[in-house]
Amino acid sequence: MDYDIRRSVDVAGLGHGDLPIPCASRIGPFIATGGVRGVDAMTHLMPPDVAGQTGLMFSNLRAIIESAGGSCAGIFKVTIWIATPEARAAINQEWVKLFPEPQSRPARHILNYSLPGGMLVQCEALAVVC
Repeated sequence: MDYDIRRSVDVAGLGHGDLPIPCASRIGPFIATGGVRGVDAMTHLMPPDVAGQTGLMFSNLRAIIESAGGSCAGIFKVTIWIATPEARAAINQEWVKLFPEPQSRPARHILNYSLPGGMLVQCEALAVVC
């Protein structure tokens, strides 16, 4: 694999609007996502609640990583921004669904942040294609 070639990864319905930003970027076996929102890829709507947004965010994360040629098993770091501390419970619930094995979960960091446009959660991830 040529490590000098960067490839943009886009997923229908999960892009960044008119901004020139891909959903992810891949170089060799390494994948880095951009911001992943809890938006429905078909309707382009975000649920009004943190649980709904969190479920979609992790579903969208999986779709982006898989579109880049990886899998959730290769995710090694996730950073999550939350608009309210109450989001942690919803995140933990979805986290154990996506990463059920306690001995094989990625590193995670959560930051409180004022998110735009009704977002209650957003994440980004680093992965390697295994």
